[in-house]
Amino acid sequence: MTRTVAASATCLLLLFAVPTRAQTEADPGLLAEIETIKAIDNHAHPIRALSEGEEDREFDALIPDELEPAPLPLKLRPDNPEFIAAWHALYGYAHDDMSEAHLREVVEAKNRTRREKGDDYPTWVLDRLGIETMLGNRVAMGRGVAAPRFRWVTYDDALMLPLDTASERRVNPDYAAFYPPEERLLRRYLSDLKLSAIPATLREYLSQVVTPTLERQKSGGALAVKFEAAYLRALDFGEPNEAEAARVYARYARGAGMPSIAEYKPLQDVLFRYVAREAGRLGLAVHIHTGVGVGGYYGIAGGNPMLLEPTFNDPALRKTNFVLIHGGWPFDEQTAALLGKPNVYADFSTQTLLRYPRDLSGTIRRWLEFAPEKVLFATDAFALTPEVGWEEVGWLSARTGREALALALTGMLRDGEITRGRASELARMVLRGNAARLYGMP
Repeated sequence: MTRTVAASATCLLLLFAVPTRAQTEADPGLLAEIETIKAIDNHAHPIRALSEGEEDREFDALIPDELEPAPLPLKLRPDNPEFIAAWHALYGYAHDDMSEAHLREVVEAKNRTRREKGDDYPTWVLDRLGIETMLGNRVAMGRGVAAPRFRWVTYDDALMLPLDTASERRVNPDYAAFYPPEERLLRRYLSDLKLSAIPATLREYLSQVVTPTLERQKSGGALAVKFEAAYLRALDFGEPNEAEAARVYARYARGAGMPSIAEYKPLQDVLFRYVAREAGRLGLAVHIHTGVGVGGYYGIAGGNPMLLEPTFNDPALRKTNFVLIHGGWPFDEQTAALLGKPNVYADFSTQTLLRYPRDLSGTIRRWLEFAPEKVLFATDAFALTPEVGWEEVGWLSARTGREALALALTGMLRDGEITRGRASELARMVLRGNAARLYGMP
């Protein structure tokens, strides 16, 4: 082997060795410090306080009840033994197994705690998770999930879908389950504005429906608006063609047939950017679901955050801050590059429920080495089963996220990239400081 070839081979080995440099153990002092920091949770689906027999259906705009069954990731399976530790921490569970009888004890303990805490139960959960403020992605807030401990993130995909979506529903079995809830939510928004139908022209729809709805959400306490568009289509929002969008809207606004997918896309593109622009004007961040999603037919490639680059580069959207929810995983390296945009942030929610701490720490370290002020902590806490609710999912996610952050900072510290003081500073930035600055919190 020549010296040149040997050198090249060595460089290649070093290049491919970089992603595997995640630490196997976190610095004990650093981990202990991280566990004491009260976090701001950038993304979650908390359940409001409930009376006996009551149900909450507003924790998401898209509740996947009607999807065809699909396998759950290992960490999210209800038999994951990590949930035993969550029950120990939350409800004083006295067992180390998941027998049927003992699971009934978990449900009884949870119901008993709910009754005892009443409307304070959601806040009690936050205290157990070490979270000071949780951004709740909900159609509407409710009992027990109010400011200042809970802050509202609304859903606005429905504003992007004023016309008949029958053509879209035929494309994908998941779409058949997800488009109808969006249509119901738009009818709700119209009713809130005392409207029985959408206006005749696109200009009127923008001025009489979209802008007033966003203003109502802002005045109702919202900090951000959320798009789950990747569940409905790819994130390839093209350059707005307002003339074509207006033509399509006017043709089909009164129910005269249904637009084809090709016809509907330019209208959706215009409406998406209009909502984003108005959100920026109102001081609302725009949260976008990126990366993997729920459902056996979910289009993972369509959730690649790189598809959003033309949006981020739009001069009309310079005042709008975008947050890549879930950090685009498995496209987390592309997310790192996008954090170089002035108005782009990312959280690592869901990754905490799909990946184990050492693996996730590599992603967090990569982001911190590139744009540390853009990285946000989040749990994506949501309800799975009566035994594994948003409480247990939030507990597991928070623990995984804190451990992964500690591992990432330990590696940077031991490699001489940062000092101990800087490690503490970065921990506080990720867990609360970056979000506080982004949303204008104290």
